[in-house]
Amino acid sequence: VQEDDKMAIGVFEYGIGDMARLAGSKVQTIRYYEDIGLMPEAMRNRGNQRRYDRKALDRLKFIRHCRNLGFGLDDIREMLSLSEDPDRPCEAVDEIAQRHREAVNRRIEQLETLRGELDRMIDECAGGKVCDCRIIEVLADHALCESEH
Repeated sequence: VQEDDKMAIGVFEYGIGDMARLAGSKVQTIRYYEDIGLMPEAMRNRGNQRRYDRKALDRLKFIRHCRNLGFGLDDIREMLSLSEDPDRPCEAVDEIAQRHREAVNRRIEQLETLRGELDRMIDECAGGKVCDCRIIEVLADHALCESEH
């Protein structure tokens, strides 16, 4: 089937703006994903406009959801590759998700430490003038912090 025939029968039904809107993404992001190979290069119509099918939209939604959950581009690329073999055991995908969960847990610990330090600085600030502000004093001298953050 020729490219124009595919267009005529509606196989490639989405323009890049449609894709962006339906996936909650930006047009520039879709172009970027194409440039780095996360999204396949789009079919082009006679007017050289990008055209996408449902499979491309589903892939973009998958990428978008992964990004919203904080997965890195390399992990997404690997999961997309793994998903191309649906009969394969999902052990490798599980490992990626577990590795990401561990990174999230480490980040949560760092943020809790940071929150504690901010709470302490705010609680120790007596108000008054900026020249006497405990927050400014602590921010100016990391040695005054109670923990590494």
